[in-house]
Amino acid sequence: MAANNEIRIGFVVAEFNRDLTWQMELLGKEHANFLGAKVTKVFYVPGVYDMPLAVKKMAADKTIDAIVTIGSVIEGATDHDQVVVSQATRKITDLALEYDKPITLGIAGPGMTRMEAFDRIEYSKRAVEAAVKMVRRIKEY
Repeated sequence: MAANNEIRIGFVVAEFNRDLTWQMELLGKEHANFLGAKVTKVFYVPGVYDMPLAVKKMAADKTIDAIVTIGSVIEGATDHDQVVVSQATRKITDLALEYDKPITLGIAGPGMTRMEAFDRIEYSKRAVEAAVKMVRRIKEY
């Protein structure tokens, strides 16, 4: 952690459904500042399924205390949304354990409509809050 105790967060943001993830990213950054943390790096990926590799690269970065994933997966005509979220979240969880670093889930979906996705833009704030809490609690442990 930074010498001044500021928590440094990295965001991995999906570009798919960017109208939603852009708002999620802005809300997340504002909430990080409110909590006394700072988003120091942002890694944009095409979609949620592409996140694990970016998360792994960021997890290896010693200047990052925690990572927040931001994405929005909307239901389609097939079960593709289920596959995307389940595979990405499984690997993201594995990476948190492998790198001993908080990696939180600010991914809304699967199984939601576009209107439900707009209602869940605040998920990024929850993920930022979880990241900050985990960094602080791990430091205290």
